[in-house]
Amino acid sequence: MVKLLSIGVLVFLFSAPAMAVDYEEHNGMLMDHGDGHLMDMAGGMVMGQNTDTLPGGCDSISETKEITVHAGHKYAEKFPGRMFAFDTQEFNFKPCTKLTVHFVNEDNVRHQWMMHGLPKYLYPKGMFHLEASGPAKISGTLILPPGDKTYLVHCDIAQHMEKGMKAQLKVGKGDGDLSSIPGVTAYVIPDDYKIGLSELEAIAEQVVEAPVAAAIAPAVTIQQQKEDSIVSGVTVIGLAIGLLLAPFLANKFKGKSLSEIIAYIFELLRAGIDVVVNLLVALVKLFYSGKNKILPGR
Repeated sequence: MVKLLSIGVLVFLFSAPAMAVDYEEHNGMLMDHGDGHLMDMAGGMVMGQNTDTLPGGCDSISETKEITVHAGHKYAEKFPGRMFAFDTQEFNFKPCTKLTVHFVNEDNVRHQWMMHGLPKYLYPKGMFHLEASGPAKISGTLILPPGDKTYLVHCDIAQHMEKGMKAQLKVGKGDGDLSSIPGVTAYVIPDDYKIGLSELEAIAEQVVEAPVAAAIAPAVTIQQQKEDSIVSGVTVIGLAIGLLLAPFLANKFKGKSLSEIIAYIFELLRAGIDVVVNLLVALVKLFYSGKNKILPGR
């Protein structure tokens, strides 16, 4: 029994390294769809491959280079707060270098090695793109443009770049560093692990309340504008009616005392109220008389 267990342990130990590097090779299965776009049915993809066309400004290929880039969760362990990462965060090559990238995905999720900002006259979508779904290896080649420039390299799967899968590739001297490259440049929004739960709750409340306050303020302003417009409209209508009735009232009250004018106005108001009351009574009677009618046949 002990011998069997020992043999089992030895088999497992020797087979573990082999299992760890058992990646699917996509390159032999890729189909060419034109314009440097290669893909297969297993989720492997190469976009923007260019093996022989020189970019403008390159008289010849300066040098030929190959790199192997690994991607996976374990490479983010040295960057607190990150979830995914490449094993290398910065690359540097001479202008006009013919570069072959071997991209190895070590996770059971889809990852990409995508390089942005390339000249669109040569790379139709302005990028070079390697992609593998699950543990796999895929390779592609491009020729780097001339000049000193820093290019963004990242995984474009949702939230993968934000969680650490980001790097920069400098051609020549580059033209500066990109922000938030793990281990290379400072994060735009640095992580703070010293803050307490109460402070976090206060920040969360501010974040939630700010948009609500911003939404309420315009609504209140619009309502106030509506009320102001209504008041101003009523004022204008009253002034217009007053101007129209002014000649009639002047003739009507000509030669009368103030007490007579007031008495006449109250008489008009009483007559108007009587008209309204009589109208309401008539409507009520009409409504109830219709309710009390007996339909034929009952």
